[in-house]
Amino acid sequence: MVFYSTRSKAHTADSTEAVLKGIAPDGGLYTPVDFEQMRVDIGALLNMSAVEISAEVIGKILSDFTPEQMRALIEAAYDGKFETEDLTPVEKVGDDFVLELFRGPTSAFKDVALSVLPRLITAAKDVLGVKDEIVILTATSGDTGKAALEGFHDVPGTRIVVFYPDGGVSDVQKAQMVTQAGNNVGVCAVKGNFDDAQTGVKNIFADDEQNRWAAENGARLSSANSINIGRLAPQVAYYFKAYCDLVLRGEIRLNDPVNFVVPTGNFGDILAGEFARRMGLPVAKLVCASNANNVLTDFIRTGVYDRRREFYKTASPSMDILVSSNLERYLFLASGGDFELVAGLMADLRDKGVYTAPESLMQEMRDHFSAGCADDAAALDAIGRVWREHGYLMDTHTAVGWAVLEQFKANEDNGWVNVVLSTASPYKFSRDVLSAITDDVPESGFGAMDKLNAITGVPVPAALAALREKEPRFTDCVEKDEMLEYVKERLK
Repeated sequence: MVFYSTRSKAHTADSTEAVLKGIAPDGGLYTPVDFEQMRVDIGALLNMSAVEISAEVIGKILSDFTPEQMRALIEAAYDGKFETEDLTPVEKVGDDFVLELFRGPTSAFKDVALSVLPRLITAAKDVLGVKDEIVILTATSGDTGKAALEGFHDVPGTRIVVFYPDGGVSDVQKAQMVTQAGNNVGVCAVKGNFDDAQTGVKNIFADDEQNRWAAENGARLSSANSINIGRLAPQVAYYFKAYCDLVLRGEIRLNDPVNFVVPTGNFGDILAGEFARRMGLPVAKLVCASNANNVLTDFIRTGVYDRRREFYKTASPSMDILVSSNLERYLFLASGGDFELVAGLMADLRDKGVYTAPESLMQEMRDHFSAGCADDAAALDAIGRVWREHGYLMDTHTAVGWAVLEQFKANEDNGWVNVVLSTASPYKFSRDVLSAITDDVPESGFGAMDKLNAITGVPVPAALAALREKEPRFTDCVEKDEMLEYVKERLK
């Protein structure tokens, strides 16, 4: 399988190289174009376990790993780490469905991919005969950081540094990161927002590509963000798994289309759904759900991507993003692989803060995507109503998805089954979730966790409950323009 940089036909890689590099030398994102070669026989998946479905689907995308290699690394990645062998169960809530992606070790959907990525990277090193240490650089808006740290800690031949926006994650998310065990891990706050941290990481890659300082220290840089195709590929599998669950339970017939509602900020999780659609999954609509930072909603509706807007810190911090990196991959696919167009749009975004996509591309997008947004008030209202009416407890990000689902059903209902992707445990955002149910909310995130458990009876994930006993290991905080020197110093 050949992967192309989204910005230049001069840069290609096979899947092992794409996983190991993370980002292309020109700053583009490695992307496949031959989806016919990756078509999945959904009927054949129906009798498979969650692990078998993952191995089959990921193997179609990353085809330079042998089926035996892929099956072995998927089994090792998931064995004993999730609350259920089902990995990503589907729950019926009223007339609709919730795909629970938070049953992994850090209680967030990123676990599905970041349990796999470290093993993909070490396997790719073996295939390519690479001896250098792989240094993972990751920016996080909350959940990626902890999931990446958990996945990579003490993995031989790797180191990881995670940057998060200072004051831009929940108490629980911060505690998860700064208490992380492992001799090869580092965590640093950035004075700025997630976009500042993400841009800083991309700039570090670009500087190393030009000046080759990582190699001088016996290292190669790579990424655990969804700019790495090895992070994105495992997310495709749970769309197929959810569809198979609905068929097996008699909720739909094989080949019936399904709507997937995806709360997203960086466009990675919903792009995985687009990959699944192109690989043969019957998707009616992918509904992009944004919070108050609704740059994606505006883009899908108008064709204008404009990051020159007020940035809001919301109750769904993992979606507090104005520069959605994975949208670049979609622009490349929807334009038929137009390198020059994508490179030009990304240059406009960098230099002007805005770009306008061609109408033909936007029509292609609107054929398959819908979009909506919900602010904190709408999300908290959804949490309260769904708990009272259905006894189901959602986190703040899932609630954005639910509120947008209600908008979709009111305005664009196409009659097909709806699945909302649930991205995190409600206990990662205990204070905000509790405030949707009662006015009496403790100041402490852990106090709110206890009270939320007492009121709802929903079990607290063991790893989250144990956080209060752990001491912080990492207190570093840098300005956004100090990130490069921080990484260089750590490599020394």
